[in-house]
Amino acid sequence: MRVAVAGCCHGELDKIYETLALAEKRGPGPIDLLLCCGDFQAVRNEADLRCMAVPPKYRHMQTFYRYYSGEKKAPVLTIFIGGNHEASNHLQELPYGGWVAPNIYYLGLAGVVKYRGVRIGGISGIFKSHDYRKGHFECPPYNPATIRSIYHVRNIEVYKLKQLKQPMDIFLSHDWPRSIYHYGDKKQLLKTKSFFRQEVENNTLGSPAASELLEHLKPTYWFSAHLHVKFAALMQHQAKDKEQTAKATKFLALDKCLPHRDFLQVIEIDHDPSASEYLEYDIEWLTVLRATDDLINVTGRLWNMPENNGLHTRWDYSATEEAMNKVLEILNHDLRVPCNFSVTAACYDPSRPQTQMQLVHRINPQTTEFCAQLGITDINVRLQKAKEEHHLCGEYEEQEDLESNDSGEDRSEYNTDTSALSSINPDEIMLDEEEEDEDSIVSTHSDMNTPSVEPSSDQASDFSASFSDVRILPGSMTVSSDDTLGSPDGREGKPGEALESEDGKDLTELPLKRLSDEHEPEQRKKIKRRNQAIYAAVDDDDAA
Repeated sequence: MRVAVAGCCHGELDKIYETLALAEKRGPGPIDLLLCCGDFQAVRNEADLRCMAVPPKYRHMQTFYRYYSGEKKAPVLTIFIGGNHEASNHLQELPYGGWVAPNIYYLGLAGVVKYRGVRIGGISGIFKSHDYRKGHFECPPYNPATIRSIYHVRNIEVYKLKQLKQPMDIFLSHDWPRSIYHYGDKKQLLKTKSFFRQEVENNTLGSPAASELLEHLKPTYWFSAHLHVKFAALMQHQAKDKEQTAKATKFLALDKCLPHRDFLQVIEIDHDPSASEYLEYDIEWLTVLRATDDLINVTGRLWNMPENNGLHTRWDYSATEEAMNKVLEILNHDLRVPCNFSVTAACYDPSRPQTQMQLVHRINPQTTEFCAQLGITDINVRLQKAKEEHHLCGEYEEQEDLESNDSGEDRSEYNTDTSALSSINPDEIMLDEEEEDEDSIVSTHSDMNTPSVEPSSDQASDFSASFSDVRILPGSMTVSSDDTLGSPDGREGKPGEALESEDGKDLTELPLKRLSDEHEPEQRKKIKRRNQAIYAAVDDDDAA
């Protein structure tokens, strides 16, 4: 099965699908599936734009609304997770996942599905330590704090995913798992993104929660985005006992959708030829959702997940055979995801802009149907009831502001906060409010002890070449001839065995392009034009 993976989409669906069409013409066959690693920006109208955590000058409608309205249809099944620049009110309607448009499926806050026998999981958002132990208390209309906290990963989602025991083929996250840079060509990464050096040296770059999931799930592939650079790594996990075969995870992060950038990768993934052509629910995941339903929290108070410490009567919520059979009976042994997309908000009309469109906290019928069928809680219904009874959305507004700025609090089991880099990434949209949290980052080695084998830099470089460069772009994103560059230099250690692509061709990696003036941590300054090129069809290398 040919699977295309995209980095940060930033609403550029037309350009991504045009690129896929060209890849199909020049490649060995059609693309079967598109996976998007966040910042998807499913913006339906002007109200959705106001819920996107970017400065107002970056709020542009882009092209998703055409797919939402039915004017266009996604040419290939598209599955995506949320990032940190999303129409959060839209995605909040679908906490357990669902269709945002025909043929475009959102995995939810966390989720697992199957397609052609390939098991695909993912977690939305980015890690922020001071929000990690809170419940999902945010609801529209958002205030300046909740418009950011809404996309922060929560411990409940990580806890649910850690109940899974069956093998995972593909996993998606927006931010990188912490420490993954030690298993790839770290020298080339720092040559391209020198402002990552402090975090890499202190082992604070990336999400410790994602790192924990990587060690637990050990998927065959893990795809990420967020840092706007292409980076491949091979993480060899240690077997729990001598009788087991050690698993390995192929990690790939991709850039954002811009000309001259490595934002797309097409790979061949083994699938079950006898499996259904439909998108299917994952029975183990559904069983975990039912088991953990009582753990749902819609308050902004800090809380911990149950563990085997003598304080909880239950801490194991993994799926038993009996429980999975019960879920199958509930679903009449039909795991197909229903094609039940429905329009829940007015669609943008370019001829009749509505800048004052009211923002409403909606209950999505897809979520209502899903929760009723499984017998679980619709988080948004719980939120609305809580809001009516206790006004929770207002009750925790002040608490949110205090906790966001209190660096002395014991915020979570992780001792660092990495959703904003302590050194400025000039290629990322930076909110003024996010920069306040950078001062609280502790520059110390992570307490995440991942029992994995670190490869030599030579092996990392060779593995990087196994993910071939895909720069087959539509006319609006034409690549110049000088983009054909050689493999990274500076290899050290003993020669490793290079991994070939699935089609057996000898592939060379294009070194990543230097983006703009890059500053070391001590040279921090505020860049005003970070992602301006996202919304223009020009390269941003000359941006100030």
